[in-house]
Amino acid sequence: MRARTRLAIGAVSAVAAAALLTGCGDAGSSGTDAPQTSASGAGCAPVAGQQLIALQDDKKLQNSDNVIPAVNSKAANPQLIAALDKVSAALDTPKLIQLNKAVNEDRKTPKVAAEEFASANNLTAGIAKGPGGDITVGAGNFAESQILGELYRIVLSAAGYQVKVQQIGNRELYAPALEKGEIQVVPEYAATMAEFLNTKANGQNAQPVSSPDINTTVTALKAEGDKAGLTFGTPAAAQDQNAFAVTQAFADKYGVRTLSELAAKCSGSATVLGGPPECEQRPFCKPGLEKTYGLSVGKFSSLDQGGPLTKSGLRDGSISVGLIFSSDGAFATS
Repeated sequence: MRARTRLAIGAVSAVAAAALLTGCGDAGSSGTDAPQTSASGAGCAPVAGQQLIALQDDKKLQNSDNVIPAVNSKAANPQLIAALDKVSAALDTPKLIQLNKAVNEDRKTPKVAAEEFASANNLTAGIAKGPGGDITVGAGNFAESQILGELYRIVLSAAGYQVKVQQIGNRELYAPALEKGEIQVVPEYAATMAEFLNTKANGQNAQPVSSPDINTTVTALKAEGDKAGLTFGTPAAAQDQNAFAVTQAFADKYGVRTLSELAAKCSGSATVLGGPPECEQRPFCKPGLEKTYGLSVGKFSSLDQGGPLTKSGLRDGSISVGLIFSSDGAFATS
């Protein structure tokens, strides 16, 4: 399971805004079921199937967690930022899904997957040479961050830098190293990093600064980054955030492609929602579905945070809808 903290940080921020719900920590995977909850209507029973799809978040429940390069300001210069922005320009969510599939399912290394992507997308064309020197790109302890780190290595090497990618761990470890200049570049996620910096500077109950609108989020992120000595490049179209998935067979049977359609057609006792145990309290999970979309489910199944238990539950017909990450390789169609 990928060790990430974006959900935790985002949820803490949403609590500060709503003043209604508790925050959350890292997800667990107890595999136990929560007590039955009341729900009116028949609902939509699970439908087994191998292909998963993400339902469109048409009312913008989730904040904008677009991939964005984070740079120690002392190392930032126009050529370095322009090189990193080449990755952002080439990367959307379907491409990120395919990159994750290449590593997590096809078993390629992040380096090989990144090099194949760079070649296929002519990533190094037109990159201007910078002043050169040594650059360390930090990567988190999950495959997607390592892939992005390798893409940054490729473009920065083309800009004339001597680059290495170093896997460091979670944000609590690599963010201080980035601020100190021990590493110079890290692939980040806009909304989560904005709230990480916000709560670090202003306390855990700080008013949230991120938004479903990427421009609003990046404006806030850059303002927080200025205080910490960090510079940010251009966000990619690619997002990695909470997504609610169903099987293609479920979507076809019930005619749902959006969360609004799910709520309208599937509120009721037969609908089973699966996710991490904390989903029952997280504003961006079950309470958010209830408040933003009016979805009422008959049962919650406590599984994991975007991991194999949730995906297996969808595929074997144990749950109707499950929380997984929007860039998961499971969404790949080929």
